[in-house]
Amino acid sequence: MAENNDVRPTPLGIYDRRQSGGVTGIEIVATGLSILWLILSGAFFLLGAGEGMDGVRFLLTLMVVFLPVALIWVAAMAARASRVMREESARLQAAIDAIRNAYVAQAQAGRNEVGSNTISKKLDQIAAAQKKTETTLAMFTSTRAAQATAVVPAPAAAVPGDDQPALSLGTPAEALAPPLSNADFIRALNFPETAEDEAGFAALRRALKDRQAAQLVQAAQDVLTLLSQDGIYMDDLRPDMARPEVWRAFAGGARGRAVAALGGIRDRSSLALTLGRMKQDPIFRDAAHHFLRLYDKSFARFEGGASDSEISDFANTRTSRAFMLLGRVAGTFD
Repeated sequence: MAENNDVRPTPLGIYDRRQSGGVTGIEIVATGLSILWLILSGAFFLLGAGEGMDGVRFLLTLMVVFLPVALIWVAAMAARASRVMREESARLQAAIDAIRNAYVAQAQAGRNEVGSNTISKKLDQIAAAQKKTETTLAMFTSTRAAQATAVVPAPAAAVPGDDQPALSLGTPAEALAPPLSNADFIRALNFPETAEDEAGFAALRRALKDRQAAQLVQAAQDVLTLLSQDGIYMDDLRPDMARPEVWRAFAGGARGRAVAALGGIRDRSSLALTLGRMKQDPIFRDAAHHFLRLYDKSFARFEGGASDSEISDFANTRTSRAFMLLGRVAGTFD
């Protein structure tokens, strides 16, 4: 096979300056108009001029003949300059767009690389914390089961002559457990900070013993896990905190613009990712709506016996940040 010796440099595509093609259509039109005008005006003055053309008449003749030609070429040069400026503007805009796209692509690549490492690290922490929680709960469940078996009393023997048989009455485990304190409820909704957060795990275990609190904790854990799949973590969000009066109004049933301050999440990327997930993933959408319902009911119960400082602490938990994010996406504050 013969080699192609006609090697041309690689073109730069849309960034190449268009080579001038010499005479363009504008110059051709201007030349034609000039020649036509010269012929017509020259024929008029040569054939129609009488004897005795004085100096003034001669000067006016020159002006009538050549001034329009000059104007034609001025217009031609202006049109050509305008065309060149438009081409340069389009080329410059294309270069700017390409630079912007390259910057965005590079930034996204770097963010994805950093984000993947962060996601893996946080998922490992969540998995370790969940494993420790499950182990602790399993130990607690087995201990409670053994205690319940040990304290079940033997059925009382029937006393002769007694008209009513003896009944073995059972008491629900929830009734025997002490009520969950507001501090433990708030600490549980914020979840343990690390796998070594013993106080956080202790509060979480106490909250899981309460049926209503356990429902909200489980629903919050589900949505936090789903959000982490898109790289959305509550620790990265910095919401605008609303006053306790607004939270109390929400607990009293206010909705829409009256409680719009509760939607304090302003991070556009998190809102956009959550909105897209809400529209495309039915599992995520069902989990989000289930969480929002449980949060609404739980906070309405919590607000009645909570102080303003406890409401502020409640609003600053990871669970409440997830509520702010999902509430804005779902239109709760619209």
